[in-house]
Amino acid sequence: MQNPGTPTPDRFPAQDRFADGAQFIAGRLTKGTSGRTHAVVDPATGEEVYTYELAGTDDVDAAVAAAREAFPGWAGLTPGERSDALHRFAAVLADRAEDFARAESLQCGKPLKLTREFDVPGTIDNTAFFAGAARHLQGQSAGEYSGDHTSYVRREPIGVVGSIAPWNYPLQMAAWKILPAIAAGNTIVLKPAELTPLTSLMFAQAATDAGIPDGVVNIVTGTGREAGEHLVGHPDVAMTSFTGSTAVGKRVAEIATATVKRLHLELGGKAPFVVFDDADLEAAVHGAVAGALINTGQDCTAATRAYVQRPLYEAFVERTAALMETVRLGDPFAPGTDLGPLISHVQRDRVAGFVERARSYARVVTGGEVPDGELAKGAYYRPTLVADAAQDSEIVQSELFGPVLVVLPFENDDEGIALANDTPYGLAASAWSRDVYRANRATREIKAGCVWVNDHIPIISEMPHGGYQASGFGKDMSAYSFEEYTQIKHVMFDNTAVARKDWHRTIFGDR
Repeated sequence: MQNPGTPTPDRFPAQDRFADGAQFIAGRLTKGTSGRTHAVVDPATGEEVYTYELAGTDDVDAAVAAAREAFPGWAGLTPGERSDALHRFAAVLADRAEDFARAESLQCGKPLKLTREFDVPGTIDNTAFFAGAARHLQGQSAGEYSGDHTSYVRREPIGVVGSIAPWNYPLQMAAWKILPAIAAGNTIVLKPAELTPLTSLMFAQAATDAGIPDGVVNIVTGTGREAGEHLVGHPDVAMTSFTGSTAVGKRVAEIATATVKRLHLELGGKAPFVVFDDADLEAAVHGAVAGALINTGQDCTAATRAYVQRPLYEAFVERTAALMETVRLGDPFAPGTDLGPLISHVQRDRVAGFVERARSYARVVTGGEVPDGELAKGAYYRPTLVADAAQDSEIVQSELFGPVLVVLPFENDDEGIALANDTPYGLAASAWSRDVYRANRATREIKAGCVWVNDHIPIISEMPHGGYQASGFGKDMSAYSFEEYTQIKHVMFDNTAVARKDWHRTIFGDR
């Protein structure tokens, strides 16, 4: 099961790349002014790879000022001109794909094969999508809806967008925040997670190198309490977009409300994986392991709750455990590694705590332990399958963000769908069945922003991502996210070219 691999000498030399600092403001790297430092740690080894000065409120103010100054010029370009810039941006990203893959693997502990095949290509595809979308933002048709007046709707950029991204997919989340915002003509200040700033900084530099004007894309790397809250509450920030936990999302909403900002929230998830008794069992087992372990389970759409109809339940548990035991943990840069570490020892210990507490009320079928040997230095945790927990138990209801799948049985379709809906979240789900009518019912009745059928996890740039209920509101990716970053203006004018005396008389009489 273990595959430690051999650390490669050409990991990403982060300390050299970002010697000028971890803030990207008005087109250049600078050092933070908070007076405090933070370390980027390789979660596979526990070693510090980059230490930088954190952003303070002065850095946030400078970034917002740069974005505000750049806004009129960027918003004033034609859609075609912004599209051309984004096409150049996509080309720069493609040229630097390997660099991005290595940096993402280093700071996150993701297997290099995952960043090469998923994170980086997905980001390039997103950029290409929004390059095209920039030319296709439309309002409603013009028409005469009131006498001699013509009305039409304009879609306009909002202004400066302040965004906060998480540590689990730092490159892709930077792209999901930045691309629709700037394609629509806005400028942006992004705060990445302190643990994983490297690829966000590289993304901003690539935008500048592609010819996107200074100040359009800015990065401030600081703490959520200082830099993040100041960004959300800043009076010159017109919109806030946040991805992260539901608890922090509530705090973001509270701060944003004070200045009546546009708000976009993509929050936690607890995705159900519903297997009906006519499903292809082998396909469901492989789908569950892939869906639960993607990015070491640190994915808000990861399969975390498998509900399996009683006739397939024991076989599903047995085969899923057996497949999990073949997953190879190891150095993210080693070719044979399937699963890397969690983001930190703190996160690993948090996940382990959930599993240890579950032993008193559920069955830990496989995993549930920290590996020994060389892997113990990193934040590794074995793939874990937990069975027979109660629906109202902590491990079923709470978001773990780790390589843990909980399996519960259900008796009939009504119960399976009811159990799937029985958490506060509603981000993603999947239904497994050979019966099109059964699957279609599940897609209608499961409360989630995305429901896969006979699959779990795939996303595409053309389709939206976002949740219901405690999973937030607003969409990432697709034309729907593009529209999130615009405001609508009704324009109405008089076609008669003379003063409208009748309106005046109605209100004021003859004067």
